[in-house]
Amino acid sequence: VNGLQARTFGVWTLLSSVIRCLCAIDIRNRTLYHLTLFTFFLALAHFLSEVFIYRTAALTIGVMAPLMVASFSILGMLIGLQYLEVEALSQNKKKN
Repeated sequence: VNGLQARTFGVWTLLSSVIRCLCAIDIRNRTLYHLTLFTFFLALAHFLSEVFIYRTAALTIGVMAPLMVASFSILGMLIGLQYLEVEALSQNKKKN
């Protein structure tokens, strides 16, 4: 890993964390919710590809931790997405 790659990964991690914090603040914002969900899919795909496709990372605790966080976060957000959709439908019915 060279310095450029390390800084790029650091900026990507910072951007993902900012998006996730903003979603936590305004969890009913559907666009932000979908964007946050996408960041977890992207992280999961990245770490899985490093382990199984490129073979540049071993399946150690340092790689397993982000895989588990991304997996559980995706699962939780997909469950939460159902409630977000139901809430949006109920608000539309109240308006009509």
